[in-house]
Amino acid sequence: MNKKEFLDGVARGEDRLEPAAALEALKKISVHDLGAAGGNMRARMHGNTAFYVYNQHVNYTNICCNACKFCAFSKRAGQSGGYTMDREELSRQIFSRRDEEIDELHIVGGLNPQLGYDYYLRMLETARSLRPRAWIKAFTAVEIAFLADEYGLSEERVLRDFCEAGLDMLPGGGAEVFAPELRARICPEKISGRRWLSIHELAHGMGIKSNCTVLFGHIESWEDRLDHLNALRRLQDKTGGFVCFIPLPYQPENNPLKAKGADGADYARMMALSRLFLDNIPHLKAYWAFAGIKAAQLALHLGADDFDGTLIRERVGHAAGADSPSGLTETDLLGYIESAGFDAVRRDALFNPVGHKSN
Repeated sequence: MNKKEFLDGVARGEDRLEPAAALEALKKISVHDLGAAGGNMRARMHGNTAFYVYNQHVNYTNICCNACKFCAFSKRAGQSGGYTMDREELSRQIFSRRDEEIDELHIVGGLNPQLGYDYYLRMLETARSLRPRAWIKAFTAVEIAFLADEYGLSEERVLRDFCEAGLDMLPGGGAEVFAPELRARICPEKISGRRWLSIHELAHGMGIKSNCTVLFGHIESWEDRLDHLNALRRLQDKTGGFVCFIPLPYQPENNPLKAKGADGADYARMMALSRLFLDNIPHLKAYWAFAGIKAAQLALHLGADDFDGTLIRERVGHAAGADSPSGLTETDLLGYIESAGFDAVRRDALFNPVGHKSN
């Protein structure tokens, strides 16, 4: 059997793609054939549906005691441009969209040791009181680890307290690339990939679903990427707690890493291979805020089934030079999805349909 036939078998669910075979396929299979296989697997799993979410991003602080080399969002305490939202500002930002039926609040920020543990509990309580029906997806594993260490608590205690205050789900940020040597070069102060995985495993065991990510297109290799995907797949085999995988293309502006970034062909290969390899993670996101609108539309044909959402307002990728809009209207999302040839379905954080607006 040739490599294309093997990938067709993977797309049909007859075979499982292993790292060595994936590397070989990358060398021998054209991006068109790889993309076709990813698209076929996507069609088998989701038909012609492409999901989107009516969501709002809240980045409560950019003060961070880490100094990741790929990050253009964070500031040190006292540095020009640094900010932290108080409860009034948080309420004002959420309340500014009170006339919109937000389905999901996405809340993440820097590691700011000046805030105090109660700040996070009050933030969740405020978000829950202002948006009682929305899913609250908040705090990466990096933030959970920071708070546990900073305040002498177990990670389980932090997660339990946060759930009582209003947390529904964890986002997938902070994963970057798990390879220890690479992590030491791009984010030496950040928790290890092993600890990131252990926090998500703990969350899954507590009934908390989560997403997962990879940051690609900087100084990593395909071997690094596949090791990362394999670690996610192994954990998903064990817990089943990951809902969606989000490949995040590195944004090259305004950060000290100054890598080149992924080109269109690399992005296409990454999206298709992610769909084929992560056979047990149900959803794959084309994150338009990082990839751009056109690339995200293409990704829907390569394996992705989710276009993400309205976002207003996304700060992290745009601080690093993302030239996409900082937010979209629901009409915009529907237009982009439908013009790419798919049926748009509005979803909640767990991909339960909450409306079908496509004609």
